[in-house]
Amino acid sequence: MRRGNRALLLRTLYFEQESSRQDLSRLTGLSPATVSNVVADLITDGIVIEAGAVDSDGGRPRTLLRIRESYGYVVGVDVGETRVRLELFDLAMAEQAKAEYALEPGAHEPPAVIEHILAGLGSVLADAGVDESQVLGMGVGAPGIVEQCPELLVHGQTFGWDGVPLGDRLRAGTSIPVFADNGAKTMGQAELWFGAGQGARHVVMTLIGTGVGASVITDGVTYRGASSSAGEWGHTTIAVNGRVCRCGARGCLEAYIGAGALLGRYGGGPAAGDEESALAAMLGDPTARPVLDEAVACLGAGLGDLVNLFNPERVILGGWAGLLIGRALLPEIRAAAGRNALTQPMAQVSIELGRLGPEAVALGAATLVVEDFLLRGDAPHRS
Repeated sequence: MRRGNRALLLRTLYFEQESSRQDLSRLTGLSPATVSNVVADLITDGIVIEAGAVDSDGGRPRTLLRIRESYGYVVGVDVGETRVRLELFDLAMAEQAKAEYALEPGAHEPPAVIEHILAGLGSVLADAGVDESQVLGMGVGAPGIVEQCPELLVHGQTFGWDGVPLGDRLRAGTSIPVFADNGAKTMGQAELWFGAGQGARHVVMTLIGTGVGASVITDGVTYRGASSSAGEWGHTTIAVNGRVCRCGARGCLEAYIGAGALLGRYGGGPAAGDEESALAAMLGDPTARPVLDEAVACLGAGLGDLVNLFNPERVILGGWAGLLIGRALLPEIRAAAGRNALTQPMAQVSIELGRLGPEAVALGAATLVVEDFLLRGDAPHRS
């Protein structure tokens, strides 16, 4: 019970940012005496600090509390198609340092990616002057399916990863606890906590880059399925016997709306692997209109499927390509989704752009660590 009360108070205080003991009692339903006792323990442990006071109606000023940002640090990692990006945050999710390593197209061998992650970990800790003992954990947003077992097995078919024991390989190089999930799911959690998903309980977060994925959030919880493969939206079939996808199947949505697929139909790949610049140029080229019209139609069909299947309050377009396409074509995308969704659920959903940018994968990966810290409510102090 004590651990549960600590976790409840910590989670409430984290999302409220600052609250008085009286407010925490009202928000959690815990008695004032229980709140006072648990808060006293959290202050003694160095997790919570007093942060000033506010006037109360007709009574003594109320002392405000907040989680101490420097109690511990978290690392977020984005393993993407073209780069490995690491960011170090304090507990207020303020960035302290970052590092980035380019990946050659098609060169995603696990040893090279692991080497980049461990090198980046050392780099961000050194740049911020943070000792490894102060880090509560490292979260990784990885490609493909991430099985939530001790080894954190990654099945990234388009990367050529088949059951890569990401957790074990990283733990061989660091004592920091390791967490991992699919990149679309970590982006979805970041948008739910800090971005376009705030205030909603039923959200679908889409990630469109070279690859395509989604995170389905139901009643505030990410849906993972039996083996964590839920959300592989890019590999749902949009056309029977259609175009060949990178996964080897035919007719996948990714083969119609992924950045690589769009650029291939537009007329060749980007120079020096710079897909982002090439896609931006394509969106401004009137001759690309037939390719874009097809992409909008297919994206609308895919979004309509999500609306019909999951009845979300919000569908959020994210990923670097999703944001570029959405900024240029959002009204057309919304209209195409409306043509493919049932009238009643479509009338209740909003289709919006992500607010946190492509870096949201790393931010969301870091929240995996924060979520564990808040749920346990008893993380040992790291001096």
